[in-house]
Amino acid sequence: MQTLHLIDSSLYVFRAWHSLPDEFHDVDGAPVNAVQGYTRFLCDFLERTRPTHVLAAFDESLVSSFRNAIYPEYKANRELPPPELKVQFAYCKQVAAALGVAVLADEQLEADDLIGSAVEMSRRENFRNVIVSADKDFGQLVGLHDEQWDFSKDQRWDAQGVKQRLGVRPDQVVDYLALTGDAIDNIPGVPGVGPKTAATLLAHFGSLDALLTRIEEVPYLRFRGAAQAYAKIKAHREQALLSQRLSAIVLDAPLPGGVDSLRWRAPDHGALDALFDRLRFGPLTRSRCKALAPAA
Repeated sequence: MQTLHLIDSSLYVFRAWHSLPDEFHDVDGAPVNAVQGYTRFLCDFLERTRPTHVLAAFDESLVSSFRNAIYPEYKANRELPPPELKVQFAYCKQVAAALGVAVLADEQLEADDLIGSAVEMSRRENFRNVIVSADKDFGQLVGLHDEQWDFSKDQRWDAQGVKQRLGVRPDQVVDYLALTGDAIDNIPGVPGVGPKTAATLLAHFGSLDALLTRIEEVPYLRFRGAAQAYAKIKAHREQALLSQRLSAIVLDAPLPGGVDSLRWRAPDHGALDALFDRLRFGPLTRSRCKALAPAA
């Protein structure tokens, strides 16, 4: 099987923003520390992996996602990126594109949704997928031949690894998050239902829908706190269903072109030179980027 690598780019942009000092600036004096860090990451990834097909997905929907229309408090606990970081996101997309990597971003769909839809598309063409991210939400996308890869820690896991990490199968991850909620995305879940209880309930019932249909069985299950879990889930049934909608990654977003449009192409050296002149990148980064090329 051929492999499609899908990069959760926003994660690595934010990591660079927080980890690198504000000592890199473009020709206008604006900070480009996040661009510097993301470019290093992308070089490391491409040098190490030499992918045939690769997608870099970016978030542009921090307050305009379709999930905000469903639940206005979605991600309301996050600070919006300052203007200088928005500029850096634009630079990062330009760097990835100049390096020959397919780039996708959308104002209503999150990077997760673009990745999920690309995964679904690639499977129809008999590809396996490697999702480059540490985000547990992606567990729901890990199929039989797929992997998730936390590149920074060099940790990989398959469908069985999702079960070991969360206590549920990949097809149960959405319902798991519907019960536990997600503090990072401000998804409410069911107050007081933690990871162990959620995993125990899904091991018994199989799905959230079955759990809600057979809710009266919960107090009689043999685990500590069964009666309390019953009361909490019964009182917050609609909130659990809302959280299920918020947690589910979109799989059918229209994407431009087929999987061949995600083939890694030769870097555009002219575009890289112009971009790096503006970013004031040094000779080491330039030479690394120009040495990159997909296999012949």
